[in-house]
Amino acid sequence: MNQTVNISFEKALLKEIDKIAKREHRSRSELIREAARAYIEKKSRWQAIYDFAANSNHKKNISENDVLDEIKSIRNKRKAS
Repeated sequence: MNQTVNISFEKALLKEIDKIAKREHRSRSELIREAARAYIEKKSRWQAIYDFAANSNHKKNISENDVLDEIKSIRNKRKAS
């Protein structure tokens, strides 16, 4: 179910949004919805990384490889969904 909201944008930003939407043959709303989804997904991925770090603080010998392995794991989960 969709819900309508009112948002205000600076003129220059709205002009850019409209230009991109026109170039991609999409509505302004579609473009803004996609931007919101992308932002939320990006924030969720970073939060997962921060949570891993916070939960790993009890580990005495966390290595750079541990962090890299967790990043790879999160990226693989994202690709699978």
